[in-house]
Amino acid sequence: MTAAPPLSVLLPVRDGAAHLDEAIDSIERQSFTDFEVLAVDDGSTDETYEKLVMWASRDARVTLIKQAARGIVAALEAGRAAARGRYLARMDADDVSAQTRFARQYTFMEAQSGLVLCGCRVEYFPREQVRGGALWYEAWINSTSTPDEVAREIFVECPIAHPTFFMRAEAVAAVGGYLDRGWPEDYDLVLRLWRAGGGLGVVPETLFSWREGDGRLSRTDPAYAPDAFRRCKVHHLVEAFPGVVEGALIWGAGPVGKALAKDLVDRGVELSAFAEVDPRKIGQRIYDVPVLDTVQALAERSVLHLGAVGQKGAREQLRRLMREGGLEELKSFVLMA
Repeated sequence: MTAAPPLSVLLPVRDGAAHLDEAIDSIERQSFTDFEVLAVDDGSTDETYEKLVMWASRDARVTLIKQAARGIVAALEAGRAAARGRYLARMDADDVSAQTRFARQYTFMEAQSGLVLCGCRVEYFPREQVRGGALWYEAWINSTSTPDEVAREIFVECPIAHPTFFMRAEAVAAVGGYLDRGWPEDYDLVLRLWRAGGGLGVVPETLFSWREGDGRLSRTDPAYAPDAFRRCKVHHLVEAFPGVVEGALIWGAGPVGKALAKDLVDRGVELSAFAEVDPRKIGQRIYDVPVLDTVQALAERSVLHLGAVGQKGAREQLRRLMREGGLEELKSFVLMA
Protein backbone atom coordinates (compact mmCIF):
# COMPACT_ATOMS: atom_id res chain seq x y z
CA MET A 1 0.00 0.00 0.00
CA THR A 2 1.25 3.46 -0.85
CA ALA A 3 1.95 5.99 1.88
CA ALA A 4 -1.11 7.75 3.22
CA PRO A 5 -1.69 11.14 1.58
CA PRO A 6 -2.31 14.14 3.86
CA LEU A 7 -5.78 14.72 2.41
CA SER A 8 -8.80 12.46 1.91
CA VAL A 9 -11.70 13.82 -0.16
CA LEU A 10 -15.16 12.55 0.80
CA LEU A 11 -17.44 12.45 -2.25
CA PRO A 12 -20.86 10.89 -1.57
CA VAL A 13 -23.14 10.69 -4.59
CA ARG A 14 -26.50 9.28 -5.58
CA ASP A 15 -27.80 9.67 -9.14
CA GLY A 16 -25.34 12.45 -9.86
CA ALA A 17 -24.41 11.51 -13.42
CA ALA A 18 -25.74 14.74 -14.94
CA HIS A 19 -23.04 16.92 -13.37
CA LEU A 20 -20.48 14.43 -12.08
CA ASP A 21 -18.01 15.02 -14.91
CA GLU A 22 -17.68 18.71 -13.96
CA ALA A 23 -17.03 17.85 -10.32
CA ILE A 24 -14.46 15.20 -11.24
CA ASP A 25 -12.70 17.57 -13.61
CA SER A 26 -12.39 20.22 -10.89
CA ILE A 27 -10.83 17.63 -8.54
CA GLU A 28 -8.40 16.37 -11.17
CA ARG A 29 -7.27 19.94 -11.91
CA GLN A 30 -6.32 20.74 -8.31
CA SER A 31 -2.89 22.32 -7.94
CA PHE A 32 -2.50 20.38 -4.67
CA THR A 33 -2.22 16.79 -5.90
CA ASP A 34 -1.35 14.70 -2.85
CA PHE A 35 -4.81 13.42 -1.98
CA GLU A 36 -7.08 10.42 -2.21
CA VAL A 37 -10.76 10.43 -3.13
CA LEU A 38 -13.30 8.21 -1.40
CA ALA A 39 -16.16 8.19 -3.90
CA VAL A 40 -19.22 6.57 -2.33
CA ASP A 41 -22.04 5.55 -4.65
CA ASP A 42 -25.11 5.54 -2.43
CA GLY A 43 -27.47 3.32 -4.41
CA SER A 44 -27.44 5.21 -7.72
CA THR A 45 -29.80 4.07 -10.48
CA ASP A 46 -28.39 6.27 -13.26
CA GLU A 47 -24.91 6.15 -14.84
CA THR A 48 -23.13 7.42 -11.73
CA TYR A 49 -21.45 4.11 -10.89
CA GLU A 50 -20.15 3.63 -14.42
CA LYS A 51 -18.66 7.14 -14.43
CA LEU A 52 -17.00 6.50 -11.10
CA VAL A 53 -15.57 3.18 -12.34
CA MET A 54 -14.04 4.96 -15.34
CA TRP A 55 -12.56 7.63 -13.08
CA ALA A 56 -11.06 5.08 -10.67
CA SER A 57 -9.60 3.11 -13.58
CA ARG A 58 -7.57 6.09 -14.80
CA ASP A 59 -6.69 7.68 -11.42
CA ALA A 60 -5.10 5.50 -8.74
CA ARG A 61 -5.98 8.12 -6.11
CA VAL A 62 -9.68 7.22 -6.37
CA THR A 63 -11.24 4.51 -4.22
CA LEU A 64 -14.78 3.54 -5.20
CA ILE A 65 -17.20 2.37 -2.52
CA LYS A 66 -20.62 1.09 -3.55
CA GLN A 67 -23.47 0.68 -1.09
CA ALA A 68 -27.23 0.34 -1.07
CA ALA A 69 -29.15 3.62 -0.78
CA ARG A 70 -28.62 4.48 2.89
CA GLY A 71 -28.42 8.28 2.79
CA ILE A 72 -25.74 10.93 2.91
CA VAL A 73 -24.68 10.36 6.52
CA ALA A 74 -24.04 6.65 5.93
CA ALA A 75 -22.19 7.48 2.72
CA LEU A 76 -20.01 10.08 4.44
CA GLU A 77 -19.22 7.70 7.26
CA ALA A 78 -18.35 4.92 4.80
CA GLY A 79 -15.91 7.28 3.15
CA ARG A 80 -14.52 8.49 6.46
CA ALA A 81 -13.95 4.90 7.63
CA ALA A 82 -11.77 4.25 4.57
CA ALA A 83 -9.96 7.61 4.64
CA ARG A 84 -6.26 7.67 5.47
CA GLY A 85 -5.49 11.39 5.39
CA ARG A 86 -5.01 13.60 8.41
CA TYR A 87 -7.33 16.07 6.71
CA LEU A 88 -10.79 15.43 5.28
CA ALA A 89 -12.23 17.59 2.51
CA ARG A 90 -15.82 17.52 1.32
CA MET A 91 -16.95 17.63 -2.26
CA ASP A 92 -20.37 17.16 -3.84
CA ALA A 93 -21.00 15.62 -7.22
CA ASP A 94 -22.73 18.64 -8.75
CA ASP A 95 -20.37 21.41 -7.62
CA VAL A 96 -17.04 22.77 -8.83
CA SER A 97 -13.89 23.54 -6.82
CA ALA A 98 -11.47 26.22 -7.97
CA GLN A 99 -8.07 24.89 -9.01
CA THR A 100 -6.37 26.25 -5.88
CA ARG A 101 -9.05 25.28 -3.36
CA PHE A 102 -7.27 22.32 -1.73
CA ALA A 103 -3.90 24.13 -1.76
CA ARG A 104 -5.30 27.25 -0.12
CA GLN A 105 -7.26 25.35 2.53
CA TYR A 106 -4.32 23.05 3.29
CA THR A 107 -1.99 26.03 3.77
CA PHE A 108 -4.62 27.82 5.86
CA MET A 109 -5.04 24.87 8.24
CA GLU A 110 -1.32 24.15 8.48
CA ALA A 111 -0.72 27.75 9.54
CA GLN A 112 -3.44 27.78 12.23
CA SER A 113 -3.14 24.88 14.64
CA GLY A 114 -6.19 26.01 16.63
CA LEU A 115 -8.55 25.44 13.71
CA VAL A 116 -10.31 22.10 13.34
CA LEU A 117 -12.34 23.04 10.26
CA CYS A 118 -12.26 25.67 7.59
CA GLY A 119 -14.36 26.49 4.58
CA CYS A 120 -14.02 29.06 1.83
CA ARG A 121 -16.26 31.62 0.22
CA VAL A 122 -18.75 30.39 -2.34
CA GLU A 123 -20.60 31.53 -5.42
CA TYR A 124 -23.89 30.03 -6.50
CA PHE A 125 -24.26 29.03 -10.15
CA PRO A 126 -25.75 29.19 -12.73
CA ARG A 127 -26.33 32.83 -11.87
CA GLU A 128 -29.64 33.09 -13.73
CA GLN A 129 -31.15 30.70 -11.16
CA VAL A 130 -29.84 32.59 -8.13
CA ARG A 131 -32.53 34.80 -6.65
CA GLY A 132 -33.93 36.29 -3.45
CA GLY A 133 -33.15 34.06 -0.51
CA ALA A 134 -30.18 32.39 -2.23
CA LEU A 135 -28.55 35.76 -2.88
CA TRP A 136 -29.09 36.75 0.77
CA TYR A 137 -27.67 33.44 2.00
CA GLU A 138 -24.65 33.69 -0.32
CA ALA A 139 -23.88 37.17 1.03
CA TRP A 140 -24.35 36.04 4.63
CA ILE A 141 -22.22 32.90 4.43
CA ASN A 142 -19.45 34.92 2.74
CA SER A 143 -19.52 37.62 5.42
CA THR A 144 -17.37 35.85 8.03
CA SER A 145 -13.83 34.50 8.05
CA THR A 146 -12.20 34.63 11.50
CA PRO A 147 -13.03 32.11 14.25
CA ASP A 148 -14.65 34.87 16.33
CA GLU A 149 -16.83 36.01 13.42
CA VAL A 150 -17.89 32.45 12.63
CA ALA A 151 -18.68 31.71 16.28
CA ARG A 152 -20.92 34.79 16.57
CA GLU A 153 -23.10 33.48 13.76
CA ILE A 154 -23.04 29.80 14.70
CA PHE A 155 -26.57 29.67 16.13
CA VAL A 156 -28.09 31.62 13.25
CA GLU A 157 -27.43 28.97 10.58
CA CYS A 158 -24.55 26.73 9.54
CA PRO A 159 -21.91 29.43 8.95
CA ILE A 160 -19.74 27.38 6.58
CA ALA A 161 -20.95 25.71 3.38
CA HIS A 162 -20.81 21.94 3.84
CA PRO A 163 -19.21 21.03 0.50
CA THR A 164 -16.33 23.42 1.32
CA PHE A 165 -15.45 21.69 4.63
CA PHE A 166 -11.73 20.99 5.13
CA MET A 167 -11.32 19.26 8.50
CA ARG A 168 -8.79 17.67 10.79
CA ALA A 169 -9.70 13.98 10.69
CA GLU A 170 -8.65 13.49 14.31
CA ALA A 171 -10.99 16.24 15.51
CA VAL A 172 -13.93 14.83 13.53
CA ALA A 173 -13.31 11.37 14.98
CA ALA A 174 -13.11 12.78 18.50
CA VAL A 175 -16.68 14.13 18.31
CA GLY A 176 -18.11 10.98 16.73
CA GLY A 177 -18.06 11.83 13.03
CA TYR A 178 -21.24 12.49 11.09
CA LEU A 179 -24.46 11.56 12.89
CA ASP A 180 -28.01 11.10 11.63
CA ARG A 181 -30.25 12.92 14.12
CA GLY A 182 -33.04 14.00 11.83
CA TRP A 183 -31.55 17.45 11.28
CA PRO A 184 -28.71 18.80 9.07
CA GLU A 185 -25.68 16.57 9.53
CA ASP A 186 -23.22 19.32 8.57
CA TYR A 187 -24.62 21.87 11.02
CA ASP A 188 -24.69 19.24 13.77
CA LEU A 189 -21.02 18.39 13.16
CA VAL A 190 -19.97 22.06 13.13
CA LEU A 191 -21.76 22.70 16.42
CA ARG A 192 -20.19 19.64 18.06
CA LEU A 193 -16.70 20.68 16.91
CA TRP A 194 -17.28 24.20 18.22
CA ARG A 195 -18.65 22.95 21.54
CA ALA A 196 -15.53 20.78 21.89
CA GLY A 197 -13.41 23.94 21.70
CA GLY A 198 -12.30 23.72 18.09
CA GLY A 199 -11.73 26.84 16.03
CA LEU A 200 -13.69 27.32 12.82
CA GLY A 201 -12.46 29.56 10.02
CA VAL A 202 -12.98 30.50 6.39
CA VAL A 203 -10.39 31.14 3.70
CA PRO A 204 -11.50 34.62 2.57
CA GLU A 205 -11.44 33.74 -1.11
CA THR A 206 -14.15 32.46 -3.45
CA LEU A 207 -12.86 28.97 -4.20
CA PHE A 208 -16.09 27.05 -4.71
CA SER A 209 -18.98 27.15 -7.16
CA TRP A 210 -22.14 25.86 -5.49
CA ARG A 211 -24.84 24.64 -7.84
CA GLU A 212 -28.28 26.15 -7.27
CA GLY A 213 -31.49 24.35 -8.20
CA ASP A 214 -34.75 22.96 -6.89
CA GLY A 215 -33.38 19.41 -6.74
CA ARG A 216 -30.84 20.14 -3.99
CA LEU A 217 -31.14 17.87 -0.97
CA SER A 218 -31.53 20.93 1.24
CA ARG A 219 -34.72 21.76 -0.67
CA THR A 220 -36.25 18.27 -0.70
CA ASP A 221 -35.28 16.41 2.49
CA PRO A 222 -37.26 17.06 5.73
CA ALA A 223 -33.96 16.92 7.66
CA TYR A 224 -33.15 20.35 6.19
CA ALA A 225 -36.52 22.01 6.80
CA PRO A 226 -36.63 25.13 9.02
CA ASP A 227 -38.05 23.24 11.99
CA ALA A 228 -35.22 20.68 11.76
CA PHE A 229 -32.62 23.45 11.78
CA ARG A 230 -34.33 25.01 14.79
CA ARG A 231 -34.38 21.72 16.73
CA CYS A 232 -30.67 21.33 15.99
CA LYS A 233 -29.95 24.84 17.27
CA VAL A 234 -31.98 24.37 20.44
CA HIS A 235 -30.37 21.00 21.21
CA HIS A 236 -26.86 22.41 20.97
CA LEU A 237 -27.79 25.66 22.71
CA VAL A 238 -28.93 23.72 25.78
CA GLU A 239 -25.78 21.59 25.64
CA ALA A 240 -23.50 24.63 25.26
CA PHE A 241 -25.33 26.84 27.79
CA PRO A 242 -26.91 24.47 30.34
CA GLY A 243 -27.92 27.42 32.51
CA VAL A 244 -30.46 28.39 29.86
CA VAL A 245 -32.91 25.85 31.25
CA GLU A 246 -33.29 28.11 34.28
CA GLY A 247 -34.24 31.15 32.24
CA ALA A 248 -34.30 32.42 28.67
CA LEU A 249 -35.47 35.81 27.42
CA ILE A 250 -36.36 35.89 23.73
CA TRP A 251 -35.88 39.10 21.76
CA GLY A 252 -38.60 39.05 19.12
CA ALA A 253 -42.23 38.11 19.70
CA GLY A 254 -43.03 37.42 16.06
CA PRO A 255 -43.33 34.02 14.33
CA VAL A 256 -39.58 33.34 14.60
CA GLY A 257 -39.48 34.04 18.31
CA LYS A 258 -42.64 32.07 19.03
CA ALA A 259 -41.37 29.02 17.12
CA LEU A 260 -38.10 29.20 19.03
CA ALA A 261 -40.00 29.49 22.31
CA LYS A 262 -41.99 26.33 21.57
CA ASP A 263 -38.87 24.26 20.95
CA LEU A 264 -37.18 25.69 24.04
CA VAL A 265 -40.17 24.82 26.22
CA ASP A 266 -40.18 21.32 24.72
CA ARG A 267 -36.55 20.99 25.89
CA GLY A 268 -37.49 22.00 29.42
CA VAL A 269 -36.26 25.59 29.23
CA GLU A 270 -37.98 28.07 31.55
CA LEU A 271 -39.06 31.15 29.60
CA SER A 272 -38.56 34.42 31.44
CA ALA A 273 -40.02 36.94 28.98
CA PHE A 274 -40.08 38.23 25.43
CA ALA A 275 -38.61 41.59 24.42
CA GLU A 276 -40.07 43.80 21.69
CA VAL A 277 -39.78 47.23 20.12
CA ASP A 278 -43.31 47.08 18.70
CA PRO A 279 -45.49 49.04 21.16
CA ARG A 280 -48.53 46.99 20.14
CA LYS A 281 -46.93 43.84 21.57
CA ILE A 282 -45.36 45.30 24.71
CA GLY A 283 -47.42 44.38 27.78
CA GLN A 284 -48.97 41.28 26.21
CA ARG A 285 -48.34 37.78 27.50
CA ILE A 286 -47.07 34.97 25.28
CA TYR A 287 -46.49 31.47 26.59
CA ASP A 288 -47.70 32.94 29.88
CA VAL A 289 -44.70 35.29 30.16
CA PRO A 290 -44.67 39.07 29.65
CA VAL A 291 -43.55 40.99 26.59
CA LEU A 292 -41.12 43.67 27.83
CA ASP A 293 -39.75 46.79 26.23
CA THR A 294 -36.01 47.00 25.55
CA VAL A 295 -35.14 48.87 28.75
CA GLN A 296 -36.99 46.35 30.89
CA ALA A 297 -35.45 43.44 29.00
CA LEU A 298 -31.87 44.70 29.30
CA ALA A 299 -32.36 44.96 33.06
CA GLU A 300 -32.85 41.19 33.22
CA ARG A 301 -29.38 39.86 34.05
CA SER A 302 -30.04 36.38 35.43
CA VAL A 303 -31.21 34.85 32.15
CA LEU A 304 -29.70 34.05 28.75
CA HIS A 305 -30.87 36.53 26.11
CA LEU A 306 -31.71 34.97 22.75
CA GLY A 307 -32.13 37.03 19.59
CA ALA A 308 -34.88 35.78 17.29
CA VAL A 309 -35.39 38.48 14.68
CA GLY A 310 -35.42 37.56 11.02
CA GLN A 311 -35.80 40.89 9.24
CA LYS A 312 -32.94 42.15 7.09
CA GLY A 313 -30.54 44.24 9.15
CA ALA A 314 -32.41 43.58 12.40
CA ARG A 315 -29.82 41.13 13.71
CA GLU A 316 -26.99 43.67 13.60
CA GLN A 317 -29.20 46.30 15.23
CA LEU A 318 -30.04 43.85 18.00
CA ARG A 319 -26.39 42.88 18.44
CA ARG A 320 -25.46 46.53 18.85
CA LEU A 321 -28.32 47.17 21.28
CA MET A 322 -27.34 44.22 23.48
CA ARG A 323 -23.66 45.14 23.51
CA GLU A 324 -24.42 48.75 24.35
CA GLY A 325 -26.72 47.47 27.08
CA GLY A 326 -23.83 45.62 28.72
CA LEU A 327 -24.52 42.09 27.52
CA GLU A 328 -21.66 39.92 26.24
CA GLU A 329 -22.10 37.81 23.12
CA LEU A 330 -21.88 34.03 23.58
CA LYS A 331 -21.86 34.66 27.33
CA SER A 332 -25.07 36.46 28.21
CA PHE A 333 -26.65 36.70 24.75
CA VAL A 334 -26.83 34.54 21.64
CA LEU A 335 -28.26 35.49 18.26
CA MET A 336 -30.33 32.66 16.76
CA ALA A 337 -32.05 34.15 13.72
